Amino acid sequence: MMNSAFTIGAPWALMLALGAMLIAAGVSDFRTRTISNRLNLAIALLAPLYWWAVGLMLWPGAAIQLGLALVVFAVFLLFFRLGAMGGGDVKLAAALALWFAPGEMMMMLVVMSLAGAPVTLAAWADHRRSGQEGRTKVPYGIAIAMGAAVILAERILNHSA
Repeated sequence: MMNSAFTIGAPWALMLALGAMLIAAGVSDFRTRTISNRLNLAIALLAPLYWWAVGLMLWPGAAIQLGLALVVFAVFLLFFRLGAMGGGDVKLAAALALWFAPGEMMMMLVVMSLAGAPVTLAAWADHRRSGQEGRTKVPYGIAIAMGAAVILAERILNHSA
């Protein structure tokens, strides 16, 4: 039998850890235009702990999360192939799909898209202002992190894990 303090506290602690990792991803992408593989891997590997902490069943719950992550990875891989997104962004979005139910993931994608417009415009303006050559490198991890942060905030404000 699990300690009730653990079962109550673990989902919140894991969500706070995810929030901290989202901040790190956004800051890293802003500064270096990269999101480390280690950070994306940590986000992905903490998801099964979160599933366990909230009592998500392997079937169909965990299977749905894995399937969703594969779909997100495949779709975002197309954007990567088109040069519209970096590899770290693809991996971050797929790792986050392990954390969010399909409806939450759709909401995250909407918020991410809305946040992505000003991030893209700011990166483009900075690129032009600095006179750099080549394509603009957009720190889209900022928009992805903002979308995920909205979902986490909703969970916390609604007291749902």
